[in-house]
Amino acid sequence: MNENEYRPVLAITIGDPSGIGPEIILKALNEEEIYETCRPLVIGSEKVLRRAAAVIGASEMKFHTIEEPEDGKYEFGQVDVLETADYDITGLQWGKEQALAGQIAIDAIEKSIELGMARKIDAVTTAPINKVAIKMVGTKQEGHTEIYRDLTGAPFVLTMFDCFKMRVFHLSRHMSLSNAIKYVTKEHVFNDIVRINQELEKAGVPKPQIAVAGLNPHCGEGGLFGSEEIDEIIPAIEKAQKLGINAVGPVSPDTIFARGKAGEFDAILALYHDQGHIPCKTLDLEESVSITLGLPFLRGSVDHGTAFDKAGKGIATNKSMVAAIHSTVKYAKAMHDSTK
Repeated sequence: MNENEYRPVLAITIGDPSGIGPEIILKALNEEEIYETCRPLVIGSEKVLRRAAAVIGASEMKFHTIEEPEDGKYEFGQVDVLETADYDITGLQWGKEQALAGQIAIDAIEKSIELGMARKIDAVTTAPINKVAIKMVGTKQEGHTEIYRDLTGAPFVLTMFDCFKMRVFHLSRHMSLSNAIKYVTKEHVFNDIVRINQELEKAGVPKPQIAVAGLNPHCGEGGLFGSEEIDEIIPAIEKAQKLGINAVGPVSPDTIFARGKAGEFDAILALYHDQGHIPCKTLDLEESVSITLGLPFLRGSVDHGTAFDKAGKGIATNKSMVAAIHSTVKYAKAMHDSTK
């Protein structure tokens, strides 16, 4: 390891303790290369982690409980843990939606936000949560992205998939398809192009080429299959181009991802949830990583759920968590270097 290399302090939230999150975190932190690139810190509960260690056959794992990130040892062979509370987990069950699990997950998220806002950590990687469980403890937001947006007061957030050579952004996320189509307006498309350009330049991608997907088959064929490209998307792209932004499109949605995978674009703006999610998850469900930009600090995440059917059996692979950690660290380092 290069002693002069920047190693960001990376908070890893424990996720829903009834799911596979704690297991895949420990499996990831059992790989020495993680410690060569960052200083990982698990936020959650040592009791939950010891429970997970037992099911993955690693009861001998060592834990170092701390109160502040500056107290971490960040050495391979022991896991630094910042506890959010002393929980009674005797009734905690694997693979089940429970209020206690939701509380542990939310407490970890809120602590990561507190530390991020105080600049005590450099970035966060989140393990999966269960939306029903967090609703049981009064959480109003739909999921991670909305929680981080609201509790940090971020003016906007961008969801980006880091998948092969593609950076795939989403104009809309959790809304019905009919509402997502209505959301494709000149204002929304233009604003996201500007924000993508801004955030990628912060991440060390100068003058990124941003390809905007079409909405309709063959981009509407001049209005034959829909007019959104003519009325909303093209005017937004042209407006961005006048600002000097390297935006192109609309590009037919049936070819844009193949071209993106070949490295033709620096970023792709998908126009609704499934338009971007399906190709990325088809290419590699286990190693597709979600990055949230626009927050006061960087957040990365595995792009799968709690996998209750696998939880507590020790069979969940760590590939997704390792990929999420590496991607989060990659962009955290890029942002650090761009501010020098």
